[in-house]
Amino acid sequence: MLKIVLVPHKVLTSPTRPVKKIDEKIRRLVYDMEETLISQVEPQGVGLAATQIGLGLSLFIMKPSPKSETEVCINPKILKVESKPHHKDDMVEDKKLEGCLSIPRIWGPVSRARRVLLRYQDLTGATIEKWFTGFKATIVQHEMDHLSGILFTQRSLEQKTPLYEEKDGELEKMKY
Repeated sequence: MLKIVLVPHKVLTSPTRPVKKIDEKIRRLVYDMEETLISQVEPQGVGLAATQIGLGLSLFIMKPSPKSETEVCINPKILKVESKPHHKDDMVEDKKLEGCLSIPRIWGPVSRARRVLLRYQDLTGATIEKWFTGFKATIVQHEMDHLSGILFTQRSLEQKTPLYEEKDGELEKMKY
């Protein structure tokens, strides 16, 4: 099991470098990241960037629900974003509360695009271009921010939305 680093660890606010070679070492890292993500409860984690385990590599995984397959995105780049929904399945409220395993018990609303086109490599090294919508689009954008050294709290503050701290199971608006 890998240790999740917490703010104010410097790696969380530093841009990542590309993964040069997808080898057994990277596959093992992804496996360990998946085990770490699955073990997160209260709250359950849905994504994990390499920066969150202290590595400045351009790599993240996501698992939107306990039953979903883990998706691995190596050297990802967002090619396109769309904010208007194409289908009723793409509907996402403008601002959903986000949290982060590296910022325990802090939550904040962040406005995200409804659809994103992502180019990335999978564990075989194949290059994939894929549209992500709804909740998965939010996860992709959150994790891509991690790879750029941006935390969701920064996005929340940029958008002038409040941050909340979880205390005894209740959310209290933070003063800052």
